[in-house]
Amino acid sequence: MTSYSPRIYIYKITFEEVLYYYYGVHKEKRFNEYYMGSPVTHKWCWKLYTPNKQILEIFDYSDEGWLEAQEVESRIIKPIYQTDKWCLNENCGGKISILSSRKSGKYVFESKLGCFNISKEKRLEIAKKVGHSSFINKTGVFSIDPERRSNLSKIQGEKMKEKGLGLFSMSKEEKYLLGIKNGERNKKLKLGICGISKEERSETAKKTNKQKWKCTITGYISNSGGLSRYQKKREIETKNRIRLE
Repeated sequence: MTSYSPRIYIYKITFEEVLYYYYGVHKEKRFNEYYMGSPVTHKWCWKLYTPNKQILEIFDYSDEGWLEAQEVESRIIKPIYQTDKWCLNENCGGKISILSSRKSGKYVFESKLGCFNISKEKRLEIAKKVGHSSFINKTGVFSIDPERRSNLSKIQGEKMKEKGLGLFSMSKEEKYLLGIKNGERNKKLKLGICGISKEERSETAKKTNKQKWKCTITGYISNSGGLSRYQKKREIETKNRIRLE
């Protein structure tokens, strides 16, 4: 390796006219080749303003050097990623920013790529098959026992309630209309409970009613629905329960 060998380095781009800046890592093909970064989302800034490059650190020209440079780049970007409005980096350690994700999603949708290249009916059919496969093979959410799934759902629900997201951002009237719309859709496409026969629904209800749950505060035992009514009436959080085998 000579003083004129290709390099791997971390660089910072600044602009003469504005305060925007950009960090990156580059692996040269030849020493001191012209390179001013490879932005995707913010190319406009390079076109409108005058970029200047500063080489911050040089690494060994090897696979190990390349990996080390990427790790150092991530450490530099992480404290300012999506917090400093002047930072133009849209990626940090493999994580894509919300802005980039939205633009990518919009492009995929408008170009009819990926799942948007097939009809809604086909997507639903595929989703059913994947869901059934996950249920049979106990993968994904079905790899978690029912009690833990229930607790995780409650934790997520509480977070959404605190932040006013999802259903908690809607009025009672909006929720009611959404419920009617989803019900009609499920009935038409035979989804959820609408896709199960009366006999199957009856059998499922029997199994559910046979499951016994115990309130960890009072010791009261009942089925899931009965215990929920009992706890709500006494202002006890419904997460305070254990399932009895």
